[in-house]
Amino acid sequence: MLAILADRTYRHLFLAQIIALLGTGLATIALGLLAYDLAGENAALVLGLVFTIKMVAYVGVAPIAGAFANRWPRRTMLVSLDLIRAAVALCLPFVNEIWQVYVLIFVLQSASAAFTPTFQATIPDILPEEERYTRALSLSRLAYDLENLVSPALAALLLAVVSYQTLFFGTVVGFVGSALLVISVMLPSPQETAPRGIYDRTTRGLRIYLATPRLRGLLSLNLAAAAAGAMVLVNTVILVKVDLGLGDTQVAIALGAFGGGSMLAALVLPRMLDTWADRPVMIGGAAILVVTLLGLAAIGIVIGLQWYLLLAGWVVIGLGYSTVLTPSGRLLKRSAHPEDRPAVYAAQFALSHACWLVTYPLAGWLITASGPATALVSLALLAALGLVGGVLLWPRNDAEALAHVHEDLPEDHPHLRDGRSHSHPIVIDDYHPHWPRVGDTTSR
Repeated sequence: MLAILADRTYRHLFLAQIIALLGTGLATIALGLLAYDLAGENAALVLGLVFTIKMVAYVGVAPIAGAFANRWPRRTMLVSLDLIRAAVALCLPFVNEIWQVYVLIFVLQSASAAFTPTFQATIPDILPEEERYTRALSLSRLAYDLENLVSPALAALLLAVVSYQTLFFGTVVGFVGSALLVISVMLPSPQETAPRGIYDRTTRGLRIYLATPRLRGLLSLNLAAAAAGAMVLVNTVILVKVDLGLGDTQVAIALGAFGGGSMLAALVLPRMLDTWADRPVMIGGAAILVVTLLGLAAIGIVIGLQWYLLLAGWVVIGLGYSTVLTPSGRLLKRSAHPEDRPAVYAAQFALSHACWLVTYPLAGWLITASGPATALVSLALLAALGLVGGVLLWPRNDAEALAHVHEDLPEDHPHLRDGRSHSHPIVIDDYHPHWPRVGDTTSR
């Protein structure tokens, strides 16, 4: 897996991702302490609104940013967004009103909503071979999981000697470091092949995404991952401290178990995906999530939730969670031409976070109103809905050549060199605006 780091461009981008993630992790911890400083006992309400603002920015801004990602050189765009994020982080230590936090967080997360899918869409251009790209996806998943472990430890060490406001300066260093690493390499910037209006550009990624069966299946599987992930991320503190009567250390250990399961999947997946197709692997991961949530609910009802069983369950959920999410980049790469990839990656970013926008508050409300068993069963049923949708929406043979007919293209069009009726693997574009069906015709 580490062999791909020999590629200088990818190595610099991977290091940029790690540094930016560490900076973001420090900011997350510092925000909690800042909210307590400004709001006292209402800090949880402030943080809840902060995370809601984050998700709204992700869902609303990503498609717009993806629409314009090919208007500017890729490197210039990424560096500019990193510097915007650094500037916002530099302002956060000096705020003294809650509304200022909301405004700054919206700007910061809007920049992230533009940066992340553009960054993700750049990697397959650098590593076009699917085997190498798969390993890059697994490394990226590992980076996210390691950040969840390293950032709290680093923050604890820093807070022993400095105030929490200083953590924001660590965030600034992370974003500036990311910008310097990005600017140190040359990045490909696919050019748009045809001029398009603002509406067409803004909606193109979503239209390609929703017209592609495998991506509709991916969206459904994203719902399964979000349902299980929300159970872990939102409710671990309640399960550990209230239901099991344990302390803060055990909360961290439980979240670490989830991250450990995710890391294990990221290590195993490259070899697995060399042998197995994406569809059975990802559907299998979603099935693991459903079974584990239901199993934990049954255990809780019959004998009561136990500490070691919770840890084991969180490890398995982490394993299934990463198995669903890690290969998604392969599907996105396969489903769009290079010039459309930023828009399609932005659509995935927005739609997947829309799933989280539903499951985050639902997980918290369910455990508060009805207890852990109801929360586990309800989120398991939601994950099962995502699993069934993935099975039904994602055809088994979607990567194969599909026969179709072009009625509206002129006879001398280059696409018709094999005749009006021909077959090839389908990618939604100007010549294939919808997915062919049996007896279907595809018009321009």
